[in-house]
Amino acid sequence: MTQKVFGFAGWSGSGKTTLIEQIVAHISAGGHRVSLIKHAHHEFDVDVPGKDSYRHRQAGANEVLVTSARRFALMRELRGDQELSWQEAVAQLSPCDLVLIEGFKRAPIPKLEIWRAEVGKPLLFPTDAHIQAIASDDPLPSGLLEPKGRRFSLTDIAAISDFIRQNARAI
Repeated sequence: MTQKVFGFAGWSGSGKTTLIEQIVAHISAGGHRVSLIKHAHHEFDVDVPGKDSYRHRQAGANEVLVTSARRFALMRELRGDQELSWQEAVAQLSPCDLVLIEGFKRAPIPKLEIWRAEVGKPLLFPTDAHIQAIASDDPLPSGLLEPKGRRFSLTDIAAISDFIRQNARAI
């Protein structure tokens, strides 16, 4: 199965998580299999201290797979190995129709920028040629035009979802 990727760019607090959640629901409702890669810029843990799986990782296990009748989770400790690239992260996923990627800002993949003036940060698209469109309900600073003339309201989930499906890049 050929997987396609599409990314999201935006500053913390811009609404990326909420928008992505709505897009995933919309695209999935159309019968497409969607997966997500979220890059964290800080140390994180999805496990609960004191639980067996946590204790096993702390004891030195490189991988711990927790499984049940409803889901499974695989935790892999890098233990000094290099962080995964976005391509290596995609390769870890099961086959799907679309992989949405948040947080790999320098990835050379098509992206949508989510921007809110109230965050007080500059737009990213003037310095990132991979940003194909912007989602914002705020006027852009004077002198700036939308990337490639494409702009969406943050509430236009159907149009954004269609744009993503049409512009996702096959890998």
